[in-house]
Parts: sequence; C-alpha cells; structure tokens
Amino acid sequence: MSKLNFLPDDATRDLLATGKMELDGLVPWGSNYTFLATIRDRDREISAVYKPCKGERPLWDFPTGSLANREVAAYRASVALGFPNIPPTVLRDGPHGSGSTQLFIPFVDGQHFFTLRNSHRDEMKRIAAFDAVINNTDRKGGHVLLGEDGKIWCIDHGVTFHEYPKLRTVIWDYTETPVPPDVLDALRDLQTQLARGNPLADSLSELLSMREIKAMRKRIADLLDAGIFPRPPEDWPAVPWPPV
Repeated sequence: MSKLNFLPDDATRDLLATGKMELDGLVPWGSNYTFLATIRDRDREISAVYKPCKGERPLWDFPTGSLANREVAAYRASVALGFPNIPPTVLRDGPHGSGSTQLFIPFVDGQHFFTLRNSHRDEMKRIAAFDAVINNTDRKGGHVLLGEDGKIWCIDHGVTFHEYPKLRTVIWDYTETPVPPDVLDALRDLQTQLARGNPLADSLSELLSMREIKAMRKRIADLLDAGIFPRPPEDWPAVPWPPV
C-alpha cells in the first residue's frame, strides 16, 4: 500500500483520528517528544507527526500537558481564518497516550522563512497576522516550510494562545506597515465566528480556557483597530532562539 500525501481535509482528519497508528521513529531535534508515525485503515495510509502530551517538556508559563490542545486550536483557527496553511491536526490517543496528530507534509529541504521571505511576501504577511492573533511564542524560521506541492506550510504551534502578550517571531518584516485589506476582511469574519455560541467558539472552548479565548478576541479587535502590524515588544524577547 502506498502512502497518500494528500486527501480531502475531512477524509484526512477522519483517518488521522481513527486509523491505526504505528510509530516509525522519534524526531531527534524536538524539545518535546515528537514521533513520525504511519496511520492506516483498510485501504489508506498516510504519514503523520504525533506529539503525546506525556512527552511535553514542562514550561513555567504554559499549563503542563496543554501544548497538544494548542496545536489543534491553531489548526482550527487557521481553517476558520482561511490562512495560513497548517496541516490537518487532531487530538487522539496513540501508543504514548493522548496527543496532537498532524499530517506530515513532504517539504523541500533547506527552504524556510529566511530563504522564502522575499518570494512569498503576501503569504508571510498572512502568517504574521495569524501569529499576532494566536499570540505565537515560537515562530522560528524553520516552522515555515515549502511543501513539495509548492505551498507554504506552517508547523509547530504548541506555545500559542497565552492570555498575556508573548508574541515572539522571526517575522518582523512588516512592523507598523498596513495590514492588507483582504487580511483585515478575514479577521473581521473570524471575529464574528468567535462570538459566544458560534461553532468555532464552542470548538475552541474544548481546547483553550475562556480567558485565552477572550484574550484572542481582544488581540483581533486591537489589530483591526490599529490596521497595522504590531511592533516587537519591549518587555519580552522578540525573536526565538535559535531563529531557524
């Protein structure tokens, strides 16, 4: 059986959530336990990245065991917003317990934000706006990939959605420049979807605290009011290390 790199999103999420998982190996460079896995059913097979909650390194500012939820929340928010491209991601049980499970995207080795920033400026602006919305604390250059399908993909969203400002990213290229009109329109739509009682708000409430969702609503409102990309914080390290 050959592995399928891409399926329609609904089919991919279903297979990620319900297929039989077999671990292929441990990713050696992750700060948390991260496994490459094969997930299959009777006639389909895909590669995935499995991050068990039990393998999360304790952090002083994020609740232990919550990073997997944040990976899934980032994916759901990206779908609602319409950008950026985040591989389908679900929360499920695996060989090491509950964790996030994400479709593995074949990518072009050696390509990352710093090599792609000039040729994909529109996409990088969308990523910068998304990171401001989800309060991304760790947007390294290597978390922006060029897929073999030619698309720009974003991965690693475990340290996101904190209720306090913690934006830390390598994408400060657009500081205090106007947010594109189409991005502002998408943010307004996301704002509506996050109103209490709407399906997206209910979906995220399964993964995040009410205070974290309230803080996200405020970040969106502030971004819409300003109409410009934020500038680096003065009381928080603005760039993650290492930057790639």
